[in-house]
Amino acid sequence: MTEEKRIEQLRKQLEKYAIEYYINDAPSVSDQEYDRLMQELIALEEKHPELYDPNSPSQRIIGSVLKGFEKVVHAQRMLSLSNVFNKEEIEEFVARIQKQVPNAEFVVECKYDGLAMSLLYEHGRFVRAVTRGDGSVGEDVSNNVKMIQSIPLYIEEKGPVEVRGEVYMPKKSFELLNELQETLHLPLFANPRNAAAGTIRNLDSNIAKKRKLDAYWYYFQNAMDYGIKSQQESLEAMKQLGF
Repeated sequence: MTEEKRIEQLRKQLEKYAIEYYINDAPSVSDQEYDRLMQELIALEEKHPELYDPNSPSQRIIGSVLKGFEKVVHAQRMLSLSNVFNKEEIEEFVARIQKQVPNAEFVVECKYDGLAMSLLYEHGRFVRAVTRGDGSVGEDVSNNVKMIQSIPLYIEEKGPVEVRGEVYMPKKSFELLNELQETLHLPLFANPRNAAAGTIRNLDSNIAKKRKLDAYWYYFQNAMDYGIKSQQESLEAMKQLGF
């Protein structure tokens, strides 16, 4: 096997193992074996800089610093979710929907409180991650979002795919972060959402890597392009793609 083919093989293997570990919670290899394969990949990529790939699993190890964030126009406006605060408001919402769709079915999901995000894939490869911004224009924060291990950098769909959801900081990560802030005599973060937002908007991706963010994807923006007609089907499709 050529070294070029070995690099390609290692990238696919490590991406598969990351999904097993971070999404399915069912790793098929030990941490030591994963680390060994990662070190082999890094060594081969250093030997062959002409084969550089920004989506390589190794790029989640090697952070970088940006000068600023590029503005990106959303292909479709990115809306925010509405709130309800009591049973009556839920009943009003259901009644309003049933007037338009009498036999409507509902999918109930957990609401993750984080930073709204859009991911775009083309030809099976991660292209960019963009914040909601004002709904029409957001910021390209791909550098930091790629540091979130549960986000696939490759998917088994060659057509364009856009998924939207929340980047958030798990409570354990938040507690560890504030413990570190306290040790360094720095201000504490008020809540996990603020901490996640501040982390994503930091120009140094090494910060995002250290703070161990996670993400949840609940909206398949262009699902109808693939014949998907319901939210339940969208969730299943995203799961099959590795989200």
